[in-house]
Amino acid sequence: MDYRESYLKQLEEKWEHLTITNDIMFGMVMENEQICLELIQRSLPELNIKAISRITPQKQITGPISARTVRFDVFVRDEEQRTFVVEMQVADKHNLPFRLRYYQQQIDFDILNVGDDYTKLAQYPTYIIMFCDFDYFGRGWSKYQFENRCINDPKLKLGDQRQITIFNAKASQFHGNMKLKGFLKLMGNQIDTSDQLVKQVRTEMKRIREDPIRRHGFMKYELDLMDARREGKEEAQNEAQVKAVTMLKDLGLEQEKIISELAKTYNMSHDEALKLIQKVR
Repeated sequence: MDYRESYLKQLEEKWEHLTITNDIMFGMVMENEQICLELIQRSLPELNIKAISRITPQKQITGPISARTVRFDVFVRDEEQRTFVVEMQVADKHNLPFRLRYYQQQIDFDILNVGDDYTKLAQYPTYIIMFCDFDYFGRGWSKYQFENRCINDPKLKLGDQRQITIFNAKASQFHGNMKLKGFLKLMGNQIDTSDQLVKQVRTEMKRIREDPIRRHGFMKYELDLMDARREGKEEAQNEAQVKAVTMLKDLGLEQEKIISELAKTYNMSHDEALKLIQKVR
């Protein structure tokens, strides 16, 4: 069995055991408008959201050519042109505030076109909702909410109509009218059978797992990702080998010595090493 076949078997097993914390599964579940709307309503009850449209899972936003590309798990707008980005974050990479800073910039890239006045942004309030399987701020709270305010007078808001809400699935305190407790517990595979949203999410996940088209799409996505990673590693290794040859030549080593060093470092045959040396002029 070659590596690809072995990896396919791993993917089949992975598909059968995907949970809501997997960003691909999360995005597919959120394509269900009723579930997506309910989740956002529970996340931000103060907004009194009536309906949503244009649900885009895995939405990619491309800014300037040299800028880093962002792919949002779920990108949604409601009837009042409010933009909601909903993200599932499992690994704590210790950069959450800076990731969110960049996310907000990328959302504005999607709104503001060349020649548009900055006041256009006033028509598109933005809300980032992040579901984290860790407590980034260490307070034990279930919900952290942020917006720009004056340092000297916190009652004075900047008014840029941007807000960030971070939910902590590891919470020990579910303060206020917290209607997301069941969903946050689901992230840890704890099932609240009395929660209607949890029931809907689990039913939708079962339907998705049994859909052969969804399964095929997931397998293809993961295989393409594997190929891209391998190509990237090969490209990086080739670059490193060329640099090694250049350095060894600069040191004045004889050809056979260079071949010996390449064979030892990169597990090359004599002919492979010789071909690389001839290639690097």
